[in-house]
Amino acid sequence: MLAFFISLVALLIGGFTALYVAIDIPQANELAQAQSNVYLFSDGTRLARTGEINRETVPLSKVPEDVQRAFVAAENKDFYSDSGVSLSGTARGILSTLTGKGKQGGSTITQQYVKNYYLSQEQTVTRKVKELVISLKVDRQNSKDDILAGYLNSSYYGRLAYGVQAASRAYYRTEVQNLSVEQGAYLAALLQAPSQYDWAIASPEGKQLVTQRWNYVLDNMVDQGWLDRAKRQQMKFPVPVAPKQVSGLSGQTGYLVDAARRELMASGVSEQELAGGGWRITLNIDPAKQRALEQAVTTGLGSGVGGASGEAAADADRQAGAVSVDPKSGRIVALYGGRDSTRHYVSNATRSDYQAGPTFEPVSMAASMEAKTDVNDVSGTEHIKKTATALGMAVETRDFASPQATSLGLMGASPLELAGVYSSFRHDGRKVTPSLVKSAERDGEQSGLRGAIGGQAIDPRTADVVTSYLKGDLGRREVGGPRQYADDSEGNVTTTEGRTDDRKAEWFIGSSNELVTAIGLFGEDARTQKQVTLKNIGDGDPANIWYGYIKRAQSDALPLPTPQPAVQGSGSGP
Repeated sequence: MLAFFISLVALLIGGFTALYVAIDIPQANELAQAQSNVYLFSDGTRLARTGEINRETVPLSKVPEDVQRAFVAAENKDFYSDSGVSLSGTARGILSTLTGKGKQGGSTITQQYVKNYYLSQEQTVTRKVKELVISLKVDRQNSKDDILAGYLNSSYYGRLAYGVQAASRAYYRTEVQNLSVEQGAYLAALLQAPSQYDWAIASPEGKQLVTQRWNYVLDNMVDQGWLDRAKRQQMKFPVPVAPKQVSGLSGQTGYLVDAARRELMASGVSEQELAGGGWRITLNIDPAKQRALEQAVTTGLGSGVGGASGEAAADADRQAGAVSVDPKSGRIVALYGGRDSTRHYVSNATRSDYQAGPTFEPVSMAASMEAKTDVNDVSGTEHIKKTATALGMAVETRDFASPQATSLGLMGASPLELAGVYSSFRHDGRKVTPSLVKSAERDGEQSGLRGAIGGQAIDPRTADVVTSYLKGDLGRREVGGPRQYADDSEGNVTTTEGRTDDRKAEWFIGSSNELVTAIGLFGEDARTQKQVTLKNIGDGDPANIWYGYIKRAQSDALPLPTPQPAVQGSGSGP
């Protein structure tokens, strides 16, 4: 045993020595000559071209010392004394790669710099071993200041900004030498997840996470003796400025490109890889249906009762978001994110900060059927949460505190989520995760994409009963619930609508075996971007958008249902 152990150690040392001699520090990677990305519609016509890299290298002397220390406190407190590598962190990374668990933290600043500047973002054992060897050599040959400067200048901060100088301008409209320690701590926190932590587009959960990390950075600085504790207590979170949209991404283009990027990242493509360019990305968007949806929303937002000047004032505080999905394939064929992505950066198609309202009741109904219990039962809450999750809703941060909250739809939801839920009802209860990206390739290689059609979310019989109920076959809702419309002759089309309890959102979901379209109208102050009560909205406004869209999108569509008044019923479902 002793001989075996000694032989094994000698073999490992010999192997690593051979690798150390064989692997040299390479030239800078291709990211320095980043290419553009091309986005295409489903028919192959071009949607957009992106990829102009915002980069400016600055010497470390231009970065305030407090800001330098903020990055060290965030990523690698032992940076000034370590050998450039973390053996335990590298081992965890290799193990996670071998087991398919994805990215793991623990790399030193030197290792991250080597990965950014010399290697690639691919998650392979070979790349991680090279990273380890090159990091040891870089740490021996370069000063810590040189390594830190390289790290700050090569890191990606989101908003297409490479380097701390570009990030300073993108997030705070200032030069790097003018950054405060609070602002520097935000940029340091941002590196962990640039898109998720970008304050302008972050979800409530994302904002909470980046605030926690910002506090973590500053607290580490105090622990290291780099920041006075009393001064730290007085610091307030430095909210960054709104982003400037890239030219060529105006209108709906920016929303589509951003949604496609997020879907690719969810499929395993890193943000740095996408920013590096060279991608040919084809979307599932049907250009004819996309035009139809845009025209319908434009017409719907302009319709109403009253004078033109009054309408304009009311329209300024109204935002629309919509997603249309083919429930058979899960493909998103049309998406509307807002009036213009250069003026309203947050996509109304994917935001989930407005209440779901009555459109959530079918989920509660499905949950009660799956659990074989009354939906109003106090113990039905966990079943509803479980069912909503199975159908694709992100419920971790939603309000499921009481049955009343669920039955009234008080938790938030996005048009994208609701389109997926109602598509699942139409697809025999199988989970439908609406997919925007049809294909993505670079250098002739296809990137793996997540599947749009998943496993069984709810029993097929439950899905069938819910769909039948929405058709009106099982009775009508009580007054105040979403109105049901008379079904078409083929029994195919159902529509559900309703205003939320706080009157800040109004929903309309039109569903058939061919298209499921979720449309939301949201009250938002045009100046402050805060939620406000909807005003001067006729009962049919979201419905008018849907009708206008379907008429344009489906020339061979079945006869549309005729609006019927709501009548009082039990309201409890079957």
